[in-house]
Amino acid sequence: MKTLFINCCVRKDSRTLTLARHYLNGISEEIIELTLENEHISYLDGESLKKRDKILQRGDMNAPELRYAKQFAEAEHIVIAAPYWDLSFPALLKCYLEAVTVLGVTFCYSKGVPKGLCKADKLVYITTAGGEIFTDFGYSYVQALAQNFYGIKNTVCFKAENLDVDGVNVSDILTKTMKEIDIYKSK
Repeated sequence: MKTLFINCCVRKDSRTLTLARHYLNGISEEIIELTLENEHISYLDGESLKKRDKILQRGDMNAPELRYAKQFAEAEHIVIAAPYWDLSFPALLKCYLEAVTVLGVTFCYSKGVPKGLCKADKLVYITTAGGEIFTDFGYSYVQALAQNFYGIKNTVCFKAENLDVDGVNVSDILTKTMKEIDIYKSK
């Protein structure tokens, strides 16, 4: 079994990454870490979309442009660590998801309805926020893609909020979230 760990944490002392490492600790299967900051993934523009369409028309499934989609589709367990920024996640994760959401690789259409082609049976999303996460367009977006396009019905989000609020005990908040992770992993 392969776990794909998508690391979208850019801060050296990332609290999101701390929680993700806690989740990954003790996983016995192979963990493939993809640090998005090091991948230089560009957003899809007219030219790159046209290039990808031509690759798909040729059926060249080994083209480097499809490597993220193929890797994602083959993973059996997916973990995403992304801090909560501006009601969502860093733009880098959106660029990655554009590279992953590929017709014929991670999903197809059956009678006009998307059907998932991914092997993963679960997707775990881990995030932290300096304040309250009162509207989360980040996890809800990833969850919608996973369930409606990729075919990954089992999704869960672990979050630690209010970490930058004056007077809070950051360690206690992180420990509480780690305990939630431990309970989930013990099931």
